Amino acid sequence: MQKRSERARRAAAVLGLSALAVLTGCATPAPGPAAAIQALPSALKIDRSHVSQNQDSRVLYLILHYTEANFDHSMDILTVERPNRPPVSAHYLVRETPVEVYQLVDESQRAWHAGPSYWKGASLLNSSSIGIEIVNSGPRREPVEPGDQDFVPFPEEQIQQVIQLCKEIVARHHIRPDRILGHSDIQPQSKQDPGPSFPWHRLAEAGLIPWPDAAQVAAAQPRFAAQLPDVGWFQDQLIAFGYGLERSGQLDHATRRVLSAFQMKYRPSRYDGLPDAESAALLAVANTPGGMRMLGAGATP
Repeated sequence: MQKRSERARRAAAVLGLSALAVLTGCATPAPGPAAAIQALPSALKIDRSHVSQNQDSRVLYLILHYTEANFDHSMDILTVERPNRPPVSAHYLVRETPVEVYQLVDESQRAWHAGPSYWKGASLLNSSSIGIEIVNSGPRREPVEPGDQDFVPFPEEQIQQVIQLCKEIVARHHIRPDRILGHSDIQPQSKQDPGPSFPWHRLAEAGLIPWPDAAQVAAAQPRFAAQLPDVGWFQDQLIAFGYGLERSGQLDHATRRVLSAFQMKYRPSRYDGLPDAESAALLAVANTPGGMRMLGAGATP
């Protein structure tokens, strides 16, 4: 009898706690994923007074995008879950008018922005990156060929906010300058954001990313103008720089897309994906030790 009474008391206690949980759940909204993890109680007494010096951030990359939609539509796409559709999100959204910065995903959490990405041997970069979506309509019309487009410019104040946000993220996670990339760098076959209107050189001047040394490019260009390398050379250079591309020896669609992505970033005045002397000089310098230089007084080493 005594054992039965004890079991009955335990069962009543469990039922009471379950009912309380149900009532609490009805009274308040369920927390988001990050809040739920933090709210989990610990049964252990953990001593956190010893901190290892052998660690760094899990965040290795910073990826920039444009939304190709207005602010309201962008916010809806990035925050609302849709059944039977792949999840889409980003850590930050930078509005254009008025210029405002929204954090949509905690930096400790994975956002779904990079897709089937690749850069310098690393793939599926969602797990190791922070994504910034910039409200911008992108191309004004669909292209007939790579480079056959006109892109909407970014407002000056919006660019200033993006640069400041990048600086703060880089400082928190010690992201290497060569790992601040565009969506078109890591997924060039299907993406072209943030596009040729995005002023990558401004990020170089702010000390965030490296840039091909102008003097070396100018010195190399006449040599390539006299004799342009074959397509295989361009493919080798693009692969060495970090892009995902197969060496076919042919100026195929995939090669033009990747070369266009490189041109949009470093020579946005012409991004048709066709080999030329200036693109060859830029690639050669970019892959030469010491060819990529940090600009600006606040340059990150």
